[in-house]
Amino acid sequence: MGKIMMLIWVLLAAAVVVIGFIRLAPVDPFDWNTQPELSEDKEFRGGVFKVVRTGPEGLQHFDRIASAAPRTKLLAGSVEEGMATYVTRTKVIGFPDYTTARQDGDLLKVYARLRFGRSDLGVNKSRIDGWLSLMPRSQD
Repeated sequence: MGKIMMLIWVLLAAAVVVIGFIRLAPVDPFDWNTQPELSEDKEFRGGVFKVVRTGPEGLQHFDRIASAAPRTKLLAGSVEEGMATYVTRTKVIGFPDYTTARQDGDLLKVYARLRFGRSDLGVNKSRIDGWLSLMPRSQD
């Protein structure tokens, strides 16, 4: 019985360390406030890149939507700078996902990706599709 209890305590301690690392790992905003140079939608194992015609106010609208989203906060950049990065954490463990939005003329380019792991199981795509569905439609 003593060995089983010891094993349980060791596993519990390991879980606390892992969760603590995920929640408290240092973040350099300059490492995350960036985007690849893409001009069309692309899906990755750990994220998604979306290009949407929004007009010149797209980033401003996106900022309002992202800033109001649960467990999401601005990490770096701003609307005035033309690029902003947000961190959204999962509800229970607090895994961070990073979303960088950049205004490029009438196009809004959104790059969402995970920090830890290899696959986000489509969470970033789903979140970004939801946020973009709340955007006002561009007057072409």
